[in-house]
Amino acid sequence: MAVVVRTEDGCRLWADQAGAGSPLVLCHGGPGMWDYLDPVARLLDEHARVVRWDQRGCGRSERRGPYTVARFVADLDAVRERLAGPRTVLLGHSWGAHLALRYALDHPERVSHLIYVSGTGIDADRGWHPHYERNLRRRLGARLDRWEALGARDRTPAEEREWAVLQWSADFADPDAGLRHAEEMATPWLGLNRDCNRAINAEVKRELREADLTARCRALDLPVLIVDGPEDIRPRWGVDSLHQALPNCSRVSLAGSDHLPWAENPHDFRRAVTTFLDAMA
Repeated sequence: MAVVVRTEDGCRLWADQAGAGSPLVLCHGGPGMWDYLDPVARLLDEHARVVRWDQRGCGRSERRGPYTVARFVADLDAVRERLAGPRTVLLGHSWGAHLALRYALDHPERVSHLIYVSGTGIDADRGWHPHYERNLRRRLGARLDRWEALGARDRTPAEEREWAVLQWSADFADPDAGLRHAEEMATPWLGLNRDCNRAINAEVKRELREADLTARCRALDLPVLIVDGPEDIRPRWGVDSLHQALPNCSRVSLAGSDHLPWAENPHDFRRAVTTFLDAMA
C-alpha cells in the first residue's frame, strides 16, 4: 500500500508497506536511485511488516534537496515515525547500508536490530573504489566498450538507462543473468539523480576521513547482521573493520552471490535474515 510521508521541511517521500508483524524498514542504495527492494520485501513480508521508501530527490519522491547525510537520516526518521512506530528493524543495502548504520548511530533507541547488506564499510585508509573500478571493467567483458562510449558523452534518457543497465549487470556473478536482473531493476525507469549522487558520495568520503565512526560503532549496543556475497566486485575486506568494531555483530557470506545476494541466492538470504529476525522474539 503506497503512502506519502511528509518530512518536517515539507518534502514528500513515496513509501510503501506490506506484510504483518514487527516493522522492518528498508533503505535502498545509490545514492540517487529509487527503491528496488520489492523482491526483498516479498521474501520477508511473511515475517515482518516491511516498509520501503524512495529517498529524497529520487524515484517517486519529491525531487528537491538538500542532499546531505544528516538530511537523509532525518528523512528516514520521518518514515520510521509515520510507518514503523517507536522502534524498528533497519535493513540497508549498499549506500543504504551506510545510511541505516548512521541512523542507528544517531538514534540507537529507535532501532532494535540492524541488517547491513553489501555495504562498503568504514575503512578510510584502504579505499575500495579503485578495486571496484578494476573489477567492474573486468566483469563487463565484451560490454565494456559500449559502457565506456556511453559514459564519455552526454546521454539521452534512453542512453542513460542503457548505461545504468550495463553497469548494474556487473553486480551479478553470472554476466548473462546479471543483464536480465539489471533490466528488471531499470523497469520502470525512474531516472538517476546525479546531483544527489555526487553530493552524498563526497560527504561520505569526508565523513570516513574525519569522523571517528569506529569509536561510535564500538559503542553501538544493538544486534547487527552483516550480509554480503563473496563475488561482490566491491572488496569485502572493506567491511572487515566494521565487523570488528561492532560489539554484537554476526556476518553471513552467501555463496555464489554478488552485490545483490537476494537475487542470486534468495533461499539463503531469506534464511539468514529470518533467523536473525526470529531471534528477536
